[in-house]
Amino acid sequence: MGSKSYMQEHILQLQNPAYATYAGGRYDRRRMSRRNSPTDDALVDVWRDLLASHARAHGALERALRAHDLGVSEYEVLERLATERPDDQRRMQELGEAVHLSQSALSRVVGRLEDDGLVARGMCHDDRRGIYVCITEAGRSRYDAARPAHRAALAETLGRG
Repeated sequence: MGSKSYMQEHILQLQNPAYATYAGGRYDRRRMSRRNSPTDDALVDVWRDLLASHARAHGALERALRAHDLGVSEYEVLERLATERPDDQRRMQELGEAVHLSQSALSRVVGRLEDDGLVARGMCHDDRRGIYVCITEAGRSRYDAARPAHRAALAETLGRG
């Protein structure tokens, strides 16, 4: 890899189609479809690279967290609860938005964590319609134990280790 990262090359291509003209580069115009513009092809390439990176990182995280009896979504919920607020709690709706889960998927994840004693749910005193999720001491301990494996998997798959 040269002085530019793989992603930086893609971004340059999106900003400047003339960048693609060098024959040894990733964007050899001879390979591009007649129906798609170079920008279309570059967008698809970036999208596919993003999907591949996500799949590699997600798989590595699943393997790393399995030893701690956590899934990726479960770990993400624990991390949001353990690190983002001094009171270690969040409303379910905010938590779902933060971890990119639907309400039903988040409810299942929180239910599993609650069954394991890692979080507790409670009613919001200010708004009886709201439900809070709080991390427990057992949840914080599990999060603290899993964090090094999580970070190592990210460093390995995202190339920052």
